Amino acid sequence: MVSIVQFRQMALSFPQVTEQPHFETASFRVAKKIFATLDEGRNRACLKLSETDQSVFTAFDKTAVYPVPNKWGKQGWTFVELQTVQPDLLADALQCAYRHTAPPKLTALLPPPNMAD
Repeated sequence: MVSIVQFRQMALSFPQVTEQPHFETASFRVAKKIFATLDEGRNRACLKLSETDQSVFTAFDKTAVYPVPNKWGKQGWTFVELQTVQPDLLADALQCAYRHTAPPKLTALLPPPNMAD
């Protein structure tokens, strides 16, 4: 389980991320592009993943991580249920979403992905 506060801290921990309103949700942006949203009322996040990353993360637990059920899901947008997702899985997925969206000069500031997991 990941709390709203924990999600917000995780999303804002990446270089040059800002939080802004986006319809009824909070959006987390890098270089003015959204890589994650947070729906506090539903206790759910939505991440912008590559198709490959979406496939990998949804394979772990389809009840906690699953594609948005429409054309947005086919573009990589992926729901994450904060009540059931494992914190380490969410941290990895958030980093992938950030890397997928951020410019290379910012992703270069991150440590290399942990391939041992």
